[in-house]
Amino acid sequence: MTHTTITCPLDAEPMRLDLFISRELAGETRAAVQRLIENGNVLVDGQTAKASLKLKGGEHIEVTIPAPQAAEPQAEEIALEVLYEDHDLIVINKPAGMVVHPGAGNSTGTLVNALLAHCTDLSGIGGEVRPGIVHRLDKDTSGVLVAAKNDHAHQALSAQFSVHSIKRIYQALVYGSPAEDSGKIEGIIGRHPTERLRQSGKAKSGKHAVTRWRVKERYNRITLVELRLETGRTHQIRVHLSEAGFPLLGDRLYPDGGRFNNLKDPHLRKMIAALGRQALHAHTLGFIHPATGEYLEFTVEMPEDMAALVAYLRNSVA
Repeated sequence: MTHTTITCPLDAEPMRLDLFISRELAGETRAAVQRLIENGNVLVDGQTAKASLKLKGGEHIEVTIPAPQAAEPQAEEIALEVLYEDHDLIVINKPAGMVVHPGAGNSTGTLVNALLAHCTDLSGIGGEVRPGIVHRLDKDTSGVLVAAKNDHAHQALSAQFSVHSIKRIYQALVYGSPAEDSGKIEGIIGRHPTERLRQSGKAKSGKHAVTRWRVKERYNRITLVELRLETGRTHQIRVHLSEAGFPLLGDRLYPDGGRFNNLKDPHLRKMIAALGRQALHAHTLGFIHPATGEYLEFTVEMPEDMAALVAYLRNSVA
């Protein structure tokens, strides 16, 4: 923990508190300074203040920067459904609700914490915060995920993901009914221009993304689709389907345009609300084993919450 005292010059031009501190403290971004202010680590003349406070000159500013937390996650005994494991890699069926690696607001209870306890030789592979992780699934997406257990496996699997040779098939329940039985969605995906947590195909800059899809089953107002990823961008399926007019059931980040409220069946609405997540499942993962050269493929059926929805949809009117 460090303490810094700054006095705003009497002849300084009026300036916001957060901007002034970020200019005075080398290495601290404005966003970091705003977090310090929000957490009460900045005092102006002995009092807490808002980031937007306009300094007039002569103010006495005290800044306390907390000691950084250890970057290395800790091992936690968390049950894992292991589909395959050997000296080089481990394949698991990730449940919905589990975060893959530690991040802001999720320092414990992640897949990485579980893997560190399960695989004693995993630490450090691929970086301290994301040991063994070569790809990820969103917190609320279930399904197959592979992690590396040594540097060679990590590099080899990462290379396969980089050239898009990994077989990845997802299942999703979406609002609407596509006119065609199959197709391809292609374009860039980048940070949404105004919504920080969302991605968008309308971003000013982004990375090329390709999703192939085909209809598996049609219900009234809802469709079960199978998707094959040629690229692996953040929220790729959720963005592509939402912007194509077929948003995922239960997705709280990407709006459904009122589709949920238009469903006639109150029990179906109750089931979707109880889902509490996007109806998206990583069904199949196939890759070349980094040591043996053998092609491995793993498939897991959709979890109970999605399966129950499908079973109900087959016998109901949405």
